[in-house]
Amino acid sequence: MTDLSAKTVLITGALGTLGRAQAERLARAGAALLLLDRPSAEAGERFAAHIAADHDTRAIYVGEDLNNLASAERRVAALAGEHGGIDILINNAALIINKPFEDFSLEEYEDQVRVNSSAAFALARAVAPGMKEKRYGKIVNFCSLTLNGRWDGYVPYVASKGAMLGLTKGLARELGPHGVRVNAVSPGAVVSEAEERVFADRLQQYNDWILENQSLKARIQPLDVAELVHFLVSPASDMISGQNIAIDGGW
Repeated sequence: MTDLSAKTVLITGALGTLGRAQAERLARAGAALLLLDRPSAEAGERFAAHIAADHDTRAIYVGEDLNNLASAERRVAALAGEHGGIDILINNAALIINKPFEDFSLEEYEDQVRVNSSAAFALARAVAPGMKEKRYGKIVNFCSLTLNGRWDGYVPYVASKGAMLGLTKGLARELGPHGVRVNAVSPGAVVSEAEERVFADRLQQYNDWILENQSLKARIQPLDVAELVHFLVSPASDMISGQNIAIDGGW
């Protein structure tokens, strides 16, 4: 019930820590992958080649900047046409910056909302016609533990993830009659490159704080999240839609 052979999956933010783990897991399940991330041809092509060789599946790097919503939507619509439709869309890409909200410019706020949630709307528009035609599809949007309100310094990020949750609920209602399931995943503090970048000067203090607040006294790994995503995009979860599923170690 978790086999994904004959399915084409588009993952945004595919070169990030979470995106890479998802690509590895879904390729192992037999999916063909479209790996979308910001233009970085060498890194993207190298990762796609690695996935294709290791898992004997099709993996194509798609260099696209989600800041340009119209361009991204056109590109993904074209890809859907070229590959016989996109069966699964995973909106994983996100920008995250930590500082007091007064220090954010309007441009920084708009950038995070555009990439973190508006892009998911644009790409859903691009893949929905094919999913509706097949009367089957899966969309997974990434929300966040920060929606619980206990995190300082992330106002634009939290606002964007709130929009993503609303988008998930709305899309699930509109696309459900056409056989399309839409869910959200809200990870907690996952060990990642972004964590190391944002908390570089206080990483041990941050790690201790996370473990103090989690019920489970172990850090969440990227593969943990990838396993949940795999379940949500597989036939095993066909009667789940419109949900926001936390994977946060029992926060």
